[in-house]
Amino acid sequence: MEIHYQEHGDKNASLVVFLHGGGVSSWMWDKQIRYFAHYHCLTIDLPEHGKSNELKPFSIKSSAERIIEIIEETAAGKEIIVVGFSLGAQVIIQMLSMKPNLIDYAIINSALVRPSPFTLKLIRPSIKLSHPLVKNKLFSKLQAKTLYIGKEYFNSYYEESSAMKSDSLIRILEENMSFKIPVGFNRAKAKILVTVGEKEKGMMKKSAEDITLSHSNCTGIILPNVGHGLSLARPEFFNHLVESWLEGGTLPEDAKVIS
Repeated sequence: MEIHYQEHGDKNASLVVFLHGGGVSSWMWDKQIRYFAHYHCLTIDLPEHGKSNELKPFSIKSSAERIIEIIEETAAGKEIIVVGFSLGAQVIIQMLSMKPNLIDYAIINSALVRPSPFTLKLIRPSIKLSHPLVKNKLFSKLQAKTLYIGKEYFNSYYEESSAMKSDSLIRILEENMSFKIPVGFNRAKAKILVTVGEKEKGMMKKSAEDITLSHSNCTGIILPNVGHGLSLARPEFFNHLVESWLEGGTLPEDAKVIS
């Protein structure tokens, strides 16, 4: 099975690739696809997610390899922009490390790069205990709320999370929680914007700082009054943030710059 992706917008324009977070799929970028219709947009379902759910096993490295192939086949000399959230942002970091000359601009939103050995040990037993709850709509609504998934997308979230097997979830979480900045990331030629929410966990904010300080091409910002899931929580703000940064390097006035 090949990785599933869809093309949107103007195929003659610069290429923008959107990579979703863990446990969701390309639908999380619906409002970005509409806004960036003047770009050539690709939305990709990562392995074991969405319409790529039968593509196993998931790994950040193999996902990066597959997406690099898609970009190389699709871009045809275009300017390349990649936008990723959480797990998708980790895949982008891996891509930048593997192909330092491929990408022109990268937006890395809420990427964890500080492994936690203690938490890793707890993933398998905790998922085995809690996984039956995914089919409980009340539990799913509580989970969706933490990711800013509202009524508009809840059914998509519920259907996909209910269908995900416990072994898939364990694999995805173990990849997510063990990821660290790969060797070669500092060779990437892209201009990189690193974002994290002010209300995210301390480990996420420390990760944003680690990424920013590991590469001179990185600009890192902490965005006020938002947690994990900026593009879903405040899609219009996120769209303007990306557009302003791409067009002129402009950052929101209320953002705290990581230095």
